[in-house]
Amino acid sequence: MMGEKGLQAVIFDLDGTLLDSMHVWEQVDQRFLRENRILPPAGISDRLKTMGIREAAAFFISEFALDMTPEQVIARIENLAAEEYRLRIPLKSGVLEVLDGLDARRIPYCIATATYDSLVEAALERLGIRHRFRFVLTCSQVGSTKAKPDIYLECARRLGHAPREILVAEDALHAIETANSAGFFTFGVYEPTAAADWQRIREISGGWGMELTELLQYFI
Repeated sequence: MMGEKGLQAVIFDLDGTLLDSMHVWEQVDQRFLRENRILPPAGISDRLKTMGIREAAAFFISEFALDMTPEQVIARIENLAAEEYRLRIPLKSGVLEVLDGLDARRIPYCIATATYDSLVEAALERLGIRHRFRFVLTCSQVGSTKAKPDIYLECARRLGHAPREILVAEDALHAIETANSAGFFTFGVYEPTAAADWQRIREISGGWGMELTELLQYFI
């Protein structure tokens, strides 16, 4: 089935869009710094949110003069977040309704995320929805962050549709800007931790909603 504006597929972000997990990363950033005897600077999580995994590790090392390798930083942060993904992080409101609605309309969908591969799989398997996605693609697999369109373009290639035929659901301003620039139809999802960007997200997105379920209007 073809949706409004010729939309035929969906690319979902994970954290803040499908999973109620953004607060976890703020906590992890602070725990990591505190265990290295560093008082977390104000706004540190905002500085990190556009970075990829390796970029964030390099930032921690250079900014705070840590005697660690990037691999050690990456492994420790992954370990700090792992328990939350394995045991506790819930779906955001309306996710199952949206997936059911897309399935009923025969609209294919996938995930494009900057999160660690192991954490993605752990959470999706626990929540019982991993099998519902055509595939999951991470920034580490593609080799670039969401500041570049590579991950979205690779998703489009795998889905077999042009960018203009795909709705990208994201909660992060920088990711929406990137998807817009690559020709995708963007849908901004409200996320409390990104409330400061919400006005701008509404201005530049093709559509937006306080609830994820509002994207189904584009696939009537």
